[in-house]
Amino acid sequence: MGVYTKTGDKGTTSLVGGTRVKKDDLRVESYGTVDELNSHVGLVAEYAKPLSEAIYTQLKTIQDDLFTVQTLLATEPGDLYDKMPQLSESDIAKLEQWIDAYETELPKLRSFVTAGGSVAGAQCHVARCVCRRAERRVVSLAEEAPVEPLLMRYLNRLSDYLFVLSRKLVVAQGFEETFKKI
Repeated sequence: MGVYTKTGDKGTTSLVGGTRVKKDDLRVESYGTVDELNSHVGLVAEYAKPLSEAIYTQLKTIQDDLFTVQTLLATEPGDLYDKMPQLSESDIAKLEQWIDAYETELPKLRSFVTAGGSVAGAQCHVARCVCRRAERRVVSLAEEAPVEPLLMRYLNRLSDYLFVLSRKLVVAQGFEETFKKI
């Protein structure tokens, strides 16, 4: 059997548990945007790998977390089962620890940071923007259906991490950050 199943040819797809929904359903839009974010995080990881194995490992951990987020978003609440992967408070805490550690190494912010400085830093900003969009999609979904609040908190904290990481990558590569004067 190939990659194609032909089951989505009429604009529907299956959620975890088998429920069929339209491909533009808000639940599909939510986990699809997290999937896009996961791809951008993968690209940042590859740019970061030559600079820091520790950052690379963090980003791979985040990708695993994002697969969990995708799975949970692709599952209607009544279809959740005990053995499904879950996020926990410790997943948010680790993001906060990484943010705090990087912030101690970075110059204080004088004004707004302009995306860029290096290719790795710029790609990290792209990932941050996609993360914010994913967060908005999940917030919209939560207005229609039950969504674990931890997912929204994780995405919110992840966007903070990606912002700080973008600065860290620029500085680690020996480039200057560009600030927008206010």
